[in-house]
Amino acid sequence: MRLDTDPYFSRYAARVQGMNASAIRALFALTARPEIVSFAGGNPAVEALDLEAAEHVAAAVIRETGTVALQYGIGQGRPELREQLVEVMAHEHVPAHADDLVVTAGGQQALELITKCFVDPGDVVIAEGPTYVGGLGALASHQADVRHVPMDATGMQVDALDDLLGQLQAEGRRAKLVYTIPNHQNPAGVSLSVQRRHRLAELAVEHDLLILEDNPYGLLDFAGRIQPSIRELVPDRVIYVGTVSKTFAPGVRTGWIAAPHPVRDKLVLLREAADLCPATLTQMIVERWLASQPWREQVKRFRGVYQEKAEAMLSALDEHMPEGVSWTRPSGAFYIWMTVPDGIDTSDLLAKAINHRVAYVPGRGFYADGSGGNQLRLCFSQPSPERIAEGVARFGELLQAELELVRAVYGANAPAAASRPNEGRGGVG
Repeated sequence: MRLDTDPYFSRYAARVQGMNASAIRALFALTARPEIVSFAGGNPAVEALDLEAAEHVAAAVIRETGTVALQYGIGQGRPELREQLVEVMAHEHVPAHADDLVVTAGGQQALELITKCFVDPGDVVIAEGPTYVGGLGALASHQADVRHVPMDATGMQVDALDDLLGQLQAEGRRAKLVYTIPNHQNPAGVSLSVQRRHRLAELAVEHDLLILEDNPYGLLDFAGRIQPSIRELVPDRVIYVGTVSKTFAPGVRTGWIAAPHPVRDKLVLLREAADLCPATLTQMIVERWLASQPWREQVKRFRGVYQEKAEAMLSALDEHMPEGVSWTRPSGAFYIWMTVPDGIDTSDLLAKAINHRVAYVPGRGFYADGSGGNQLRLCFSQPSPERIAEGVARFGELLQAELELVRAVYGANAPAAASRPNEGRGGVG
């Protein structure tokens, strides 16, 4: 809301005045319409969850330990849950001790607490470009100066990060944090190569960096591959964020931070100032789920569901997208990142897409600097394979019409698709 429509504008703190609604949240009302095939929100396929088992676990927590589950807890989170979460991390070979962990209300609160702990107004934070809108929201709320590092088909271009660090040093500045989502990145859908992970760890030592490693999707590799974590390589320079939102259920709002103990202590104080403690009830539900259910098998079921949907979308894109459009080919999780030819603005195109009964998220929402005008994110986790094929066909028809319109307006001077490395019909713009 702007100054001329918000009578409270002059009273807000400066950090609030610059905040804007998430591009994804603004779409929810529209994309809830049943006739629209929505590739917008990144919601997990909870219908693939064993709902009967979830009901049994939740009921048992109330029945057997209700007086504890409905009471206050401690700011760091239940020790029993933290022990279970260490086991989840160990499944990805991520080293941790229960005492390293702080339980949070999902991964988003973790990002907010970490940003609050480290970032003063104007501090430089380096992030992949594009990057997660919730991460950008947390950074914006504390007035960070976000600098993007480009990506390609194997993740963040770490050589470009090295160059940026040199530029900052020449300016007499340093980065407070480097924010990365190394596995099946949101929104690009690509993973950081093993070679680049090692180089990132080297740069952390060379430049005295702190790495914020956000890992919601590491267990959702379609082939079950486990990549080395940055925390595994340089544990004292990494603040690690995990969540059960993608491997159990987002509604339980349970995530965690693994951090060096001095940082952990500050984070506990910050979360106690915000909400005293994480919800004991949902902690105990997650705790019992992990202790009593075959959660690894459930993760395999999720992977199978997402792989089927990814294959349906990739097949439909190959069939229906016009020349000049490119996209990533994910090996896990939910997302495909698309680049359309210059001359088409995906923010402006969205209204036409809604009229064609298909929705996506425009690319600008994933950058802090206004980039991404000819890019967009497609999420395949929610629709059925049949609906995915239907929605992609509609979108391909719309893009073909837009390309013809651009050519009619510009003629021989029509903008061409930008040349992008490692792309063809895939890659990251």
